[in-house]
Amino acid sequence: MKIGLYFDLRNPPEWQQDYSRLYGFALEMAEEAERLGIDSIWSTEHHLFDDGYVTQPLTYLSAVAARTKRARVGAAIVIAPLHHPVEIAEQAAMVDIISGGRLDLGFGAGYRVPEFELFDADINRRYTETDARAIAVNELLTGSSLTPPPVQEPVPIWMGYQGPKGAVRAGRLGLNLLSSNAELWPHYRDALVESGHDPSMGRMAGALEGFVSEDPERDWPTVARHLAYQVDSYRRHMVQGTPAPIPRPVDPERLRAKDPNSPPLTSFVYGAPEDVAERLIAAKGDAPIETLFIFASLGGMSEEMTARHVEVVCTRLRPLLADV
Repeated sequence: MKIGLYFDLRNPPEWQQDYSRLYGFALEMAEEAERLGIDSIWSTEHHLFDDGYVTQPLTYLSAVAARTKRARVGAAIVIAPLHHPVEIAEQAAMVDIISGGRLDLGFGAGYRVPEFELFDADINRRYTETDARAIAVNELLTGSSLTPPPVQEPVPIWMGYQGPKGAVRAGRLGLNLLSSNAELWPHYRDALVESGHDPSMGRMAGALEGFVSEDPERDWPTVARHLAYQVDSYRRHMVQGTPAPIPRPVDPERLRAKDPNSPPLTSFVYGAPEDVAERLIAAKGDAPIETLFIFASLGGMSEEMTARHVEVVCTRLRPLLADV
């Protein structure tokens, strides 16, 4: 199993710093992670977050691609319904060219009302539109009409669906499933078969919500504080534009106790490298999960702690999972 790092470029008000320094440090960490052996670098997309959450993952990944040589670069995800397929395909081709053929392109349906209003898109059609964008972009990237064309034939496309119904959608499309939840594998596999696809083509990858520490007891108070901020931020922004109340603050200790295959934002894998690896191997089962990517840092975390985490992930966790 391969290991990646995930950058969301958050800049929380409580720990706010100069954005140029934040972005520059993230690029330095991507370079350092590649030097230390990381397999991939990932980013994602949100809009109108009060902490400056990255809005253009492919733009960020083009910078990562220009400063690395070997690690794959992945979008996890582009919010597909907010963008025209030609726009996505052209940007993806550019990143693939700059990287020399290292792009993984993930699509997600989105869920935030303010984002769909910002782009004048219909949130009620987000799943249908996401499937349609994936099909259209795949055709553009593998056809002869797009110039300049990407390096890879084809560019790997991943569907960022997290529940059983989404796994079925990915299987029906015959595309990769961007989820690390092993419990989705039977749904994904069965849909591949039912749609006439060879189940051996099934590929899974996804985010690991967790943190790895050489000294878990020492680091937990700091990790817990930034974890609470990050999860509460997601939950607060999730209900914006809806009549739902802001959820109550999370208890980091309860997140830490949950199974890694729990739904997003409900679990957190934390501990020493050996302990984390053991839990991940047990959670994987027979699912074809080929890559896990973990947040390089949690929102507002110091540069020192981020650099230490990147080093532990690359040099301690990754070797433990290389042969899984």
